[in-house]
Amino acid sequence: MKTWLITGVSSGLGRALAQAALNRGDRVAGTVRNPEAVARFEALSPERAHGFIMDVLDPAAVKATVAAVANTHGAIDILVNNAGYGLVSGVEEASSAEMRAQFEVNVFGPVTVIQAVLPAMRDRRSGTIVNVTSVSGLVGWPSLGVYSGSKFALEGITETLAQEVAPFGVSVMMVEPGGFRTDFAGRSRFEAGAPIADYEGTVLADCKRILESHTGHERGDPVRAAQAILSALDAEQPPLRLLLGADAVSYLRGKLNAQLAETACWETLSISTDFADAEKA
Repeated sequence: MKTWLITGVSSGLGRALAQAALNRGDRVAGTVRNPEAVARFEALSPERAHGFIMDVLDPAAVKATVAAVANTHGAIDILVNNAGYGLVSGVEEASSAEMRAQFEVNVFGPVTVIQAVLPAMRDRRSGTIVNVTSVSGLVGWPSLGVYSGSKFALEGITETLAQEVAPFGVSVMMVEPGGFRTDFAGRSRFEAGAPIADYEGTVLADCKRILESHTGHERGDPVRAAQAILSALDAEQPPLRLLLGADAVSYLRGKLNAQLAETACWETLSISTDFADAEKA
């Protein structure tokens, strides 16, 4: 029986993953934002599901919650940073406050939780950290520039973290969903406060409309996503990155092919910047 700490289990992927872990007999500590959500979560399994009210932006609350989970369940085996939201906005349209808030929740929040959980994992020389990023952390999409920036940042931090903690027996995985029928398209998505009329009729406006029209019709199933995550974690060598959804695979493959072609096209100019006597790699 493993002990999980999953942030954001009220609904969506976090809830589906918690349910999948409970179904196979594990213990799950899940963070929510209010007492009513605690009761609903604990009803999933009164003996093995425990809800905690926690704001990822409050470092003291995060440390207290991690300590409470350890005291109640013992060592945290798997941390899943799932809580977050998406800002729908052109880059020019987003205010500084909106951009900072996006990065606070999607970047600094997960890092705060990681820093609270890692000391015990290092001491035990075991543990797994899972950060839910997004295919938007790999491929830019007009109207999600700030959101993508936050997920790109989390991807970079996580990729580096994986190398830093490997000597301690701690493994790290990124989960990169495409479009799923979760609350991301509803209460987890926020529109920028000051849209600019000049962008109407451009790719930015078109992408906003596509996001809106796909709400509730996404092809991704959160229950199947949860099972895929469990399968990856159970593998002998879990992946560093786990794409979820055919759309995610297609978007990334298209970007990588374009990047490789562009790199080859400009390679001569790129390497011309080295000193003439520099040792060739």
